[in-house]
Amino acid sequence: MPLRDFMPQAEVTELGRKIDCLSLSLGLQTLAEDPGLRLSINMSARSILYPEWISTLRRGVSDDTTLGERLILEITESSAMGMPEEVQTFMAEVQGYGISLALDDFGAGYTSFRYLRDFCFDMIKIDGQFIREIATKPDNQVLTRALQSIAHHFDMFTVAESVETADEAAFLIDIGIDCLQGYYFGAPTIAPPWKKPPSLASR
Repeated sequence: MPLRDFMPQAEVTELGRKIDCLSLSLGLQTLAEDPGLRLSINMSARSILYPEWISTLRRGVSDDTTLGERLILEITESSAMGMPEEVQTFMAEVQGYGISLALDDFGAGYTSFRYLRDFCFDMIKIDGQFIREIATKPDNQVLTRALQSIAHHFDMFTVAESVETADEAAFLIDIGIDCLQGYYFGAPTIAPPWKKPPSLASR
């Protein structure tokens, strides 16, 4: 079931908190098992105040002091802007562990640029609605460049979401977007790519 079909409704309920707890727990376990891996894990800002979630995070980084440097937490723009004071306090704690923070779906909601100035996100993920067909849509080009300019002004790394074609990837690389993600590079899977068995040709 695609995430978009249930997560907006689940995010504001207890189910959303449990999903975040499970995602974080599995992610921390995977990082502990593979010291060469770096993972990005989605979360809602609402989980910051959820005792089980925050205790899972603190326990994970205390068990392995190198783990935080390999963890990126992605907070959706809509949830972060809904509780800015809590997010700022949370940031101060987790960045002390070496954890990186990403603002997910940037541009999708009603960003308060005052809060964006005060936040300390390490990276901004530009929402896919601005990326799709960007190679041929001047409006998307202008908007993406504007979001990129804001991010770079605040020394934030930029990631383009929903990159689906070679033309989109080429355009984004040309304008200096730092990193790309989307179906052009790989579809969602329950089989971790880093655990795939070696091909016959590489044996």
